[in-house]
Amino acid sequence: MPAISIVIPCYNAEATILATLESLLRQSFADWEAICIDDGSTDATMTLVRSAAWQDPRIRLVVNLGKGPSVARNAGVLRHATAPLVAFCDADDLWHPEKLAQVVAAFDDETTEAVYGQIEFFRQAPGDGRVRSTVPEGPLTIPMLLGENPVCTMSNLSVRRETFAQTCGFDSAMVHNEDLEWLIRLVGDGARVVGLPALHTYYRTSPGGLSTDLAAMTAGRATALETAARYGFSPDAGNHARHERYLARRALRLGAPAREALRHALAGLRHSPAGFFSPARRGALTLAGAALAPLLPRPLRRALFS
Repeated sequence: MPAISIVIPCYNAEATILATLESLLRQSFADWEAICIDDGSTDATMTLVRSAAWQDPRIRLVVNLGKGPSVARNAGVLRHATAPLVAFCDADDLWHPEKLAQVVAAFDDETTEAVYGQIEFFRQAPGDGRVRSTVPEGPLTIPMLLGENPVCTMSNLSVRRETFAQTCGFDSAMVHNEDLEWLIRLVGDGARVVGLPALHTYYRTSPGGLSTDLAAMTAGRATALETAARYGFSPDAGNHARHERYLARRALRLGAPAREALRHALAGLRHSPAGFFSPARRGALTLAGAALAPLLPRPLRRALFS
């Protein structure tokens, strides 16, 4: 039995899946299995994964028949994973070579039930962006999640398989912010989720991907807020301001229409100037970027704010 199972939902990922798998093969910690859950791809994704599995038996292909990423992740953990620890990775993201070694070591603390690290955004290759997430001190809390979610992406989260099973997994009806809604339930039910101040994940900013649909993300967040309310938490003005700042920054990184970033920045300021400028540097840079965005061509915008 491996020490950790890696669950990778895949859909038409022929352009990126081999790079993702290569980042697993470069891990300094080698006692893992990777379960690639294909969600009905119509391109060469399955052929590429089969070839990789033939070369390395730690890699497995499972067909999910187009049931969506939440169902794919649930099936990967609850039906196919064999290790006591599970890490998630999307089919277009990459991992730092020391990620698994640091994650597995963190679980030596028996009170730790899930772990995340820092992520760095990139467009073509790791290092071509200048934006890295921050890890707050102390265990993850629901108020942290209601502002700028420090986990950022499921590619950055590892969890005990037993703990995941206790949550009953992701809401299969959600395709946006399903990770946020699940994290709220995870933390709300008492799981101790800790952040490690080290770079773990390279997150690909792909125009046209699920994460670029800001309107749908807002609808998914509304569902997540309903879940938070069941645990007695509601976002305050500062939370709303920081979330709008997050959307503004995401719009800048992903090359969204120029006015989109400014719209979110102004909404954040209306909610709470103090929240928007906490911390001051992040708020100031976001506002400046959003104000300048309509004046700049889209390629230059993406290059400056990637």
